[in-house]
Amino acid sequence: MNDDSSIVRLAAILRKEAEMSRPGDRLPSSREIMRRHGVSPVTVSRAIAQLAAEGRVVTRPGSGAFVASVRPAAAEAADLSWQTVALGDRVVDDSAVVSLLAQPEDGVVPLTGGYLNPDLRPTRELAAAAARAVRRPDSWAMPPLNGLAGLRRWFAAEVGGALTQSDVLVVSGGQAALTHAFRALAAPGEVVLVETPTYPGALAAAKAAGLRASAVPVDRDGTRPDLLAEAFARTGARVFLCQPTLHNPTGATMPLDRRQQVLAVAAAAGAFVIEDDYARFLTRGPVPPSMVSLDRHGTVVHILSLSKITAPSLRVAGLIARGPAAHRLRASQLVESFFVARPLQETALEFVGSPAWRRHLATVTQEIGTRQQALLAGLALHAPEAEVHLVPRGGLHVWVRLPQDADEAGVVEAARREGVLISPGRIYYPSEPPGPRIRLTHTAAVTSAELDEGVRRFGAALRNRTGAEP
Repeated sequence: MNDDSSIVRLAAILRKEAEMSRPGDRLPSSREIMRRHGVSPVTVSRAIAQLAAEGRVVTRPGSGAFVASVRPAAAEAADLSWQTVALGDRVVDDSAVVSLLAQPEDGVVPLTGGYLNPDLRPTRELAAAAARAVRRPDSWAMPPLNGLAGLRRWFAAEVGGALTQSDVLVVSGGQAALTHAFRALAAPGEVVLVETPTYPGALAAAKAAGLRASAVPVDRDGTRPDLLAEAFARTGARVFLCQPTLHNPTGATMPLDRRQQVLAVAAAAGAFVIEDDYARFLTRGPVPPSMVSLDRHGTVVHILSLSKITAPSLRVAGLIARGPAAHRLRASQLVESFFVARPLQETALEFVGSPAWRRHLATVTQEIGTRQQALLAGLALHAPEAEVHLVPRGGLHVWVRLPQDADEAGVVEAARREGVLISPGRIYYPSEPPGPRIRLTHTAAVTSAELDEGVRRFGAALRNRTGAEP
């Protein structure tokens, strides 16, 4: 018999015996193996050596061979590099959005974000509304595809004008509304006009839809109509996104006459205006009518979300449009997700129809005023070299110019090391920023003391990066 084949055969026999034994059991002695299988001592020793190399047995001189505790072989790491070729160019860039949604670590003060802190959210009231909602017999049934009639009626009444519930589509929050609007109103490769600076989530949604964002400057009263007209003429764009009330990030609110001018410019260009009314419930004092309530010709597609004023997970918004555009928006939602979950819609309707809704609005409005003043006072004390762009009439943020020679990215990183999160200005620009800017949020910190400490840390970081005197 060939020695090599004998070793292989014997090793297979002993391997099977080891698999049927328990760890620590002793294999037969070499003499016994030789007797049973009629092999030489060399064949036995080499077969046992092979099993030892496999980790199946351990040998103890003078005692014999014992079954080892076999560890499963480590799985070979999957090679996913082929996906780089298959995916091609990167389309969706979530980096700016992720930075706005990042949760602070323990001991870190958040001066960034776009939602109320947990203590300002109507958590108990929402829980009570949800409990009432799910007790309804049809709460888990399929809702109307464009949303519950009562909720659509409520959105139409809040926006005002001659709008009715038939003009409203209920969607999963403001970000989803932006995504649907971009996809429905423009084709991939086309230009969409946006204010500059603007909300980073809108820039990300436009890019994901295959659109190219082109900037229209704003001043203290919002979009400049003259530059908007020039941008329409230069680019041939047919969609313009704006935030006429408490513009994010600058805080500007368009006066009535400018809203009318913007509408006239868009109508002359045969273009749509996407009105992102994200801050309707965050204002302090009266604001001009919504642009959609002034619109007679279907120019405006309006977005009104409940997430900012309530809680991040109440992903419910009204998307308002008329004419063929409304049909395209409904088709976009239907193809993507069918409809918004009925329990969530029922909860929203219960809450906004209860006395708790108005009480909550009053509480938030008062708190916004208090916190805004605290933030401004803290900046004057701890960071006097930082210039506030304007004092908004409400909202969650303040837009700040840093000294012209400041390194924006360096300041943001220095602030992080000091234990405070701030939003870099560059993420709000579709093209090159005019200089170092940051956005500071006053509603993310839980207490006034935490807010003040965050501003103090920011001031220290700014001094460290600019060499300014404390």
